[in-house]
Amino acid sequence: MSKSSRRSFVKKSAALGAGVFIVPRNVLGGSGFISPSDQLNLAAIGSGGKGISDIFNASVNGRERVSALCDVDFSGSAKRSVNSFPKAKLYSDYREMLDKEKDIDAVTISTPDHVHGPAAVFAMQRKKHVYVQKPITHNIREARILTEMARKQKVVTQMGNQGGSNPLLKMVQGWVDSGKVGKISEVKVWTNRPVWPQGIKMPSPDSKSKPESLNWDLWLGPASMKPYTPNLHPFNWRGWWEYGTGALGDVGCHLIDIPFRTLGLKYPKDAECSVGSVYTKMWSADYYPEGCPPSSLITINFDATEKNKTPMQMTWTDGGIRPPHPDIIPPNDDIGGPNSLNGVLMIGEKGIISTNINDSSPLTPKLYLYNGETEFGPETEKMSEPEYGHQRKWVDACKAGFNSDEHLNLTSSFDYAGPMTETVLMGNLAIRSYMLRRKNSKGNMDFFARKKLLWDGDNMKITNLEEANQFVTRKYRTGWEI
Repeated sequence: MSKSSRRSFVKKSAALGAGVFIVPRNVLGGSGFISPSDQLNLAAIGSGGKGISDIFNASVNGRERVSALCDVDFSGSAKRSVNSFPKAKLYSDYREMLDKEKDIDAVTISTPDHVHGPAAVFAMQRKKHVYVQKPITHNIREARILTEMARKQKVVTQMGNQGGSNPLLKMVQGWVDSGKVGKISEVKVWTNRPVWPQGIKMPSPDSKSKPESLNWDLWLGPASMKPYTPNLHPFNWRGWWEYGTGALGDVGCHLIDIPFRTLGLKYPKDAECSVGSVYTKMWSADYYPEGCPPSSLITINFDATEKNKTPMQMTWTDGGIRPPHPDIIPPNDDIGGPNSLNGVLMIGEKGIISTNINDSSPLTPKLYLYNGETEFGPETEKMSEPEYGHQRKWVDACKAGFNSDEHLNLTSSFDYAGPMTETVLMGNLAIRSYMLRRKNSKGNMDFFARKKLLWDGDNMKITNLEEANQFVTRKYRTGWEI
C-alpha cells in the first residue's frame, strides 16, 4: 500500500457508506492493535545524541513505525536507537536511505548543525515531512530556503526547540497581551554556554586516530574536505564555524524564542557585537576566526509590532556573562533560572518578566511590577508526556496533513521557526563580521567591520558593509550544494 493510500484508508473506507461491512481493527488484531495503514513510516537522520529522544518520542511508544535509521557511526550512542528499533534498516548516508526507502513519510534530523539544511532540503524535495533540531539551519540563507520550501512542497515541519510547546508560555503571553508590564522596550538574554572547548585553536588533523566505525566523509557533509580531526565528533563541533553555530545555535532558539514568540517579533533592523579576547601573548589577542569566541555581547534592534507597540532592543550575552540584577527583583532571588545561569528579562514600563531557558528545564516565569505586585509560575514542572509532546504533535500533524488544524497549531513549524532562526543566526553574522580584518595602508591589520550592521531582512542583506554578506550563506563542498 502506498503512503498516500495508507494515510487516507480509514477516511475513504468510512465514506463508502453503510452498504460496506468493515471489520473493526480490534477484532482483527486484538485490543490496542494499530493497523499498519494507520502508522506513519519514520526515519532518523542522526540517530545518536539528541537524535535518540527525537526519533523515540516521534514513535510515540511504538504507535508509529520506525523503518530506517541513519548515522555516520553506529558504534556510539546511536546504538540506543538501534536497540529501540531493531527492525529498522541502517544507513550511513541519508541520501541513499531516502532514495531507497520510498515508503518513508517523515524524518527527524538530529545531526550537527552544518548538515541540518542539506538534509532537510533533500528530504523535502522528496515530499517528506521533517522535524529538524535547532537551529534548523547553519546560516540565514538556508533558513529562508527551508521556510519557503516547506510551503511549496506542502510538508509538515517542526523545529526541535521543544520548549515552544511548554504550556507555561501562555502565562508569559498573558502578561504581555494583558498589558501588565506595559510596552516592552528592552530584553536581556544570557547563557552559561559554551560548556565545550571554544575560543581556542582548531585541533590538528590526525588521520591515524579516526575510529574505524566513523564515516568521516559523510560527517563532513557540506563542509570543506579535510583529514580526520579529533575532538569534533560527536559533540565538540559546536565551537567551530564550519560545523556549529556556537552558544547562540545551542540555546538561542530556546531563549530568544520566548520574546520572539510572545512579542510577535519579525526580522531585526540591525546588529552589532563585541567579543571576549584571550591573551596568551602581551598586547596581542589570540586570533582564531575559524572558531566561535569564548564570550560575546550582541545587540539587536526591532521595530514595534502588533503585540508590542514600541521599538525594542535585545541584548545577548554568553560565556557566563549575565546582565545586572534589576532593583525590582530582590537581591537574593535568582534572575532567569536557577543560579541565574540562563535566562530572559523582558523589561516593560510597569515591570519585568523573568524566565529561565525554555528547553525542558522549568520555565520558572515570574512577574515583578513596580507597584509591588508579583505573580510567579511553578518552580517545577510535571510533563504529561516527554518534551511537552513536541515530537508527538508533529507526528499527529503529519498524519492530519498540510494546513490541517494540527499542523497550524504546531508551535515551531518553519513558518515561525524560520524567521526566528534567522534572528538567532543574525547574531553569529555579527560575530563573524567583527573578526574580519585586513592590512591597512601602513601594513597593520585593521578590524574594519567593527560597526553596527544594518539589516534588510526581506532581501537578506547587510546594507552598509558588503563583506559581512558572505556570512549570510556558506561555501559548500561539491556535491552538497543547496
